[in-house]
Amino acid sequence: MYQVLYRKWRPQYFKDVVGQEHITTALKNELVSQRINHAYLFTGCRGTGKTTCAKILAKAVNCLNSQNGDPCGQCENCRDFAEGKLYDVVEIDAASNTGVDNIRTIIEEAMQLPSNPNVKYRVYIIDEVHMLSGGAFNALLKTLEEPPAHVLFILATTEVHKLPATILSRCQRFDFHRISPENMSQRLCYIAQQEGASLSVDAALLIASVADGAFRDALSILDRCIGTSLEITEQVVREVSGLANRDYLFSLGNSLKERECAEALITIDKLYKDSKDMAQLCRELISYFRNLMLIKTLKEPRELLVMSNEEYSQSQQQARYISLGEIIYAMDVLQIACDRMSRGNNSRTELEMALIKICSPEMSQDLQSILDRLSSLERKLRNGVTVTAESKPTTTEQPIENYTVPESVPSDTQQQSKPIVTNPTQERARVHSSASLEEIMKSCVPMLQWQEVLDVVKKESRSVATAFAKTNAYTSGDYLLIESDSELPFSMLKSQHQREAMRSAIKEVTGRVYKLGPYKPTGDKAKEKTDPLKSLAEKLESGGVEVTTE
Repeated sequence: MYQVLYRKWRPQYFKDVVGQEHITTALKNELVSQRINHAYLFTGCRGTGKTTCAKILAKAVNCLNSQNGDPCGQCENCRDFAEGKLYDVVEIDAASNTGVDNIRTIIEEAMQLPSNPNVKYRVYIIDEVHMLSGGAFNALLKTLEEPPAHVLFILATTEVHKLPATILSRCQRFDFHRISPENMSQRLCYIAQQEGASLSVDAALLIASVADGAFRDALSILDRCIGTSLEITEQVVREVSGLANRDYLFSLGNSLKERECAEALITIDKLYKDSKDMAQLCRELISYFRNLMLIKTLKEPRELLVMSNEEYSQSQQQARYISLGEIIYAMDVLQIACDRMSRGNNSRTELEMALIKICSPEMSQDLQSILDRLSSLERKLRNGVTVTAESKPTTTEQPIENYTVPESVPSDTQQQSKPIVTNPTQERARVHSSASLEEIMKSCVPMLQWQEVLDVVKKESRSVATAFAKTNAYTSGDYLLIESDSELPFSMLKSQHQREAMRSAIKEVTGRVYKLGPYKPTGDKAKEKTDPLKSLAEKLESGGVEVTTE
């Protein structure tokens, strides 16, 4: 009969346990020094090796020829254990033996010496111990407190918070960690090779990502993959696991970012017709936005993200054009949809509703989002900006690279590509911009609302706001000139999406449409590089206003 991989490859020695070195090393040291406790508590999420380590420990304490803490696997006791004939090692599922009578039977048996004279310890492995009733815990407590010398208890649980403090205080506790994707993928590749299959590194990482730190789940997925093909690629893993292709995820992410609701729904329809699991797709989207959240939050997020380098590059690119607030909002909406799916609601409908909400954040009833929208409306109305229900404020402003500032003002964007005038509008902009540098600089004044503009931009595009954080702005007639020691702000404004964010913010705060350009002072101004606030203070003082500096 075929034996599934998670049983066939269950570790028989501590050295074979993956990703739990902090536990296996401690247990081996205790066995070598004969400092064995009477009760152990193994806790951690499913599939991380709790029951496996419990069985290895039960075998090792009774091994006749233990080697450096590991069971030998060859002695009579080890062979009997492997064949299920070592009756002094008892494994109990607390989920089906929850009552006090079950525990009393164990206690009565524990008082007796091992039935096999070659066995040193009678071992009780109680799995999912948190399922025991209150009376059962009370019955077990006395034995745990004063156990016979020949008895060893190993308790395992995924929900340690449900155990009484009295039980916790009488056990030596070991916390099992989720297995890292790197460790898991290496072991999966080794097992696949031994099974005569070829497993690519990217496919192994994808299995590790789906398994979420549980090695037993990873082996189950690998088992199904081998049953499908001996050449296991990412595509095979996706088909077996019911995952959406990453291309679909990035396409959906882009639709949500651009608030293209129709495109998102069309993509969902195609995935649904391809028999993709909608609940799994929802979880994948949550994971996708989590990746974007980490990229925007951490300086070095790469080690925390299980994905190929190509996918990481794509995620970095998309993270530049979406704010952290939008990411969190999308994750909240998708998580609510995922929870509703688990209660039996129509998965496709729930996901479609979630995507519509993400594309239409004005539908959100969140207090902070409502306050933000009210603040935005107040600014627009205060500055005379026409507000419509379904559209953003319109502007006739041309892109920054299509405006030619005075020819005597150095402009790196102009040096890189001078605009070609192809229509009357551009011709008028070019003629207007031929005004002398001196005329514009004379009337150039600091824009005192610049920080308020950047605060508005930050809500739409954190990357643009960050790039402009150390800039100053000046206005001169229809021009808004930006001063920066770096060329990054100007290169960013070449992007249509980022330029629109800046345009919208300027109009929201000022109520005006300005022609954008770089502020590059010449002559004495270039040498002095006067602080805008200092310049303002000088103007106020010249007008007879007393200015106090700190």
